[in-house]
Amino acid sequence: MQDSFGREINYLRLSITDRCNLRCRYCMPDDGVPPTAHDDLLRYEELLRVAAAAVSLGIDRFKVTGGEPLVRHGCTNFIHTLKAMPGVRQVTLTTNGLLLPPLLDELCAAGLDGINISLDTLDNAQYQQLTRRAHTADEVLHTVHLCAALLPTKVNAVLLPETTDQLIPLAELAQILPVDVRFIERMPLGAAQTGQATTAATALDRLRVHWPQLKPVNERRGNGPARYFHAPGMQGHIGLIDAVSHGFCDRCNRLRLTSTGLLKPCLCYEQGVELKPLLRGGADDTMLRGAIRTAILQKPAAHCFAQQENITEHKSMNQIGG
Repeated sequence: MQDSFGREINYLRLSITDRCNLRCRYCMPDDGVPPTAHDDLLRYEELLRVAAAAVSLGIDRFKVTGGEPLVRHGCTNFIHTLKAMPGVRQVTLTTNGLLLPPLLDELCAAGLDGINISLDTLDNAQYQQLTRRAHTADEVLHTVHLCAALLPTKVNAVLLPETTDQLIPLAELAQILPVDVRFIERMPLGAAQTGQATTAATALDRLRVHWPQLKPVNERRGNGPARYFHAPGMQGHIGLIDAVSHGFCDRCNRLRLTSTGLLKPCLCYEQGVELKPLLRGGADDTMLRGAIRTAILQKPAAHCFAQQENITEHKSMNQIGG
């Protein structure tokens, strides 16, 4: 289905929980956020009903997110059922990777099409400082190696001033492994609303010093807006997601469903369509499709990250869906 600006909306990010086993500094405030009561989360059957209604409107690609989605019991079964749904073309997962190794075989058997693993630094001490937990970057790196041998894998690193020296070490993962390493400008939301930001352009300049032959690739390597680059000898690619400094809103193809049932047309604004009252109030499928259609038609022309005074979304990323 097209929105009111003619963009084809075919991608839905489904957050299944706001809980996480990490406390990343740019995602949550120092004291964390109160977890949502279990009854307030959408049940798996409700999420699947939303997905089926979305498919009927032309949305056929889904990203399962959190929080950390793997902390929710039954996530692999949910992915299996979602991928088997008629009309679903692709299901991928975003995770911090810590809980992934024992579930990899199950997820591959479920038909998962790809995994995005969050890893902002390869320095163990810095990883613990950023995540406020005792886990190490080495644990996540081990998971990256496991995933790279089994299915399409992307490593997502948020561009932070304190991890500038990690840019090249992280990018070198694309040299030694068949993975795409993507550097993401920090979204000015929640705990990340203040503080200095690093732009994708600055990152690209530094990457080209190390790889003078780094060239853009005219290839779409997923459902998102990343610009990809490649240099001779690389097994994977380097991606840049510059949502803040260079908006790509004219090509935006997505909606986001929070774990509590708010269908958001744009990350920047708090506005959305509440689906939980419909799901639990006896609404039929026609009404549910109508609500999703409304959200698509409410999608704004562009975000407002460059004008922070206009941002109306103040929840943390774990509450919205990463």
